[in-house]
Amino acid sequence: MKRVVTFSNPANGKGVFCGIATHDEAIVEQMRTFVREHNIDKSAFEFQMLYGVRRDLQRRLAAEGFGVRVYVPFGPEWYPYFMRRLAERPANVIFLAKNFFKN
Repeated sequence: MKRVVTFSNPANGKGVFCGIATHDEAIVEQMRTFVREHNIDKSAFEFQMLYGVRRDLQRRLAAEGFGVRVYVPFGPEWYPYFMRRLAERPANVIFLAKNFFKN
């Protein structure tokens, strides 16, 4: 399955600030290529990831000057939220387990 990552550049008056919410390194790399090829400023978007998942990737992106927003579910309903997210796609359990040890 081919993944396509596109967005508009707010620096030229078109589009809005864009948040790329993914832990998928292939999507991150596509975005980095797109930004480089279209001369898009790193301040026009940010990567968004869950706290504790792919911290290595979060750190690397931040060190390279990309904006990285870390999402932290909190409050009394954090656990049911987390379980719903895992239930939405059972493959997330395997993804989470594999990436837990990459940090």
